[in-house]
Amino acid sequence: MSQKLIKSTSVVAVFTLFSRFAGFARDVILASVFGATGMFDAFVIAFKLPNFLRRLFGEGAFSQAFVPMLAEYRATKSHEEVQNFINHVAGMLALAVLLVVVIAEIAAPLLIMIFAPGFYHDPTRFQITEELLRIMFPYLWLIVLAAFAGAMLNTYGIFGSPAFTPILLNLSMIAVAMLWSPHTPNPVITLGYGVIIGGVLQLLVQLPFLRTIRLVPRFRFSLKESGVLRVIKRMVPALFGVSVAQIGLLIDGSFASFLPKGSISWLYFSDRLIYFPLGLIGVALATVVMPYLSRNHAEKNDAIFSSTLDWSLRCTFFIGMPCAVGLLVLAGPILSSLIHYGKFNAFDVIMTAKSLRMFAIGLPAFMLIKILASAFYAKQNIGTPVRVAAIALVANIIFNFIFIFPLKHAGLALATSLSSMVNASLLWFLLEKRGIFCASRSKWQKTIVQLIAANVGMGLLIFILAGPLTPWLTWPALTRLVHLAVTIISGIFLYIFLLWATGVRLRHFRSPH
Repeated sequence: MSQKLIKSTSVVAVFTLFSRFAGFARDVILASVFGATGMFDAFVIAFKLPNFLRRLFGEGAFSQAFVPMLAEYRATKSHEEVQNFINHVAGMLALAVLLVVVIAEIAAPLLIMIFAPGFYHDPTRFQITEELLRIMFPYLWLIVLAAFAGAMLNTYGIFGSPAFTPILLNLSMIAVAMLWSPHTPNPVITLGYGVIIGGVLQLLVQLPFLRTIRLVPRFRFSLKESGVLRVIKRMVPALFGVSVAQIGLLIDGSFASFLPKGSISWLYFSDRLIYFPLGLIGVALATVVMPYLSRNHAEKNDAIFSSTLDWSLRCTFFIGMPCAVGLLVLAGPILSSLIHYGKFNAFDVIMTAKSLRMFAIGLPAFMLIKILASAFYAKQNIGTPVRVAAIALVANIIFNFIFIFPLKHAGLALATSLSSMVNASLLWFLLEKRGIFCASRSKWQKTIVQLIAANVGMGLLIFILAGPLTPWLTWPALTRLVHLAVTIISGIFLYIFLLWATGVRLRHFRSPH
């Protein structure tokens, strides 16, 4: 099992890496074409709302309720019963999301008033946001069905296709921004159509793989299937739990809408950069580990469950911590090298770097939440993460009020990081308290010492190599990229050497138990 787990994680990580690079290319082009402007602020808000619901119905609450159920059906039912279960779930999911899309199309102005109230006094931004919202909301229906297909494929051990699909959205938006936007009177509007095209591609690419496992859904609309009722029953509290986290992001956007033009864009680009390691490590690990944890729970293998979780957490720390340190120290150089082109000027780099550093502080916590919450979901305990997320949401709002006045948009990023630390700490504490996760104190104390030594050493080296930000803002692009690459590679080599010097060996990561 351990070799399959490592192989599956690697497959997801590789495709996720390609997706992140495509996402980087997309953001470089968007920054160059649109800059951090009021119009791009409008796109960010309009894109955020369907994505908020996507994470509820697609990758969030639904998958957390559906994947353990599908794993149970696969282990205990015939193929025909599994097919019937999937048909009914697909039908109810498609119908529910379609209703949400119709309501959102009608209530678009109200949604903007709720989630970007600062736009009310800027009629142009308000109108553009409303138009973009109506164009992009059907993307929700497409991507939810694509995520549903991905959840089935993951449960059946096919991880490559679902991990590949985000690349298609990025490529679609890149093509539209480069080939269509420059030839229209309002370029930002065309991005909405790029999102829809990407959603269609993400759904279609899954179908051949569903045929290989003979589980192409045939939509059925009935609540009589007992499995559907169980999914809905488990999904309701999960909806609240995932929505708590997503509502926190929307609240941040609401706060940011009152800040100067460009603030939402600065937060967007820094959030995109922080999501690179988060998606590559945290989401990839959680995606792969979740089915194994669910199987361990179904087979009552508590010891293996705990050791698999322990393995996942160690991987998260050893890879996530240096990512956080690197982003904290190299925020300015990274931004100047990657997106300081076209309309994205030096001032935008400096302002985006402020929020990126604040997000970097919370990066390990962002990753840990993905893994720790998966442990509860695999145990079919959705209520605990919900309550913890609610506490974190309250903390986030309080931190927003505390830090937005002195730190502006960077204060919102810091509030997100601190509330995520609250979330991760509570989840870890409860897993240990309930005996789900049995951590070795001496082993983890040694791990902490190794992490501190390696990250401090690496951080000092890259700080010295990077130097002040000013020259980065004026160097030619190739000079910036080469200097950044040398700095990062040097830091990676020193980090690996310091881990080796403190006793960490590759064999420690080869088996989760």
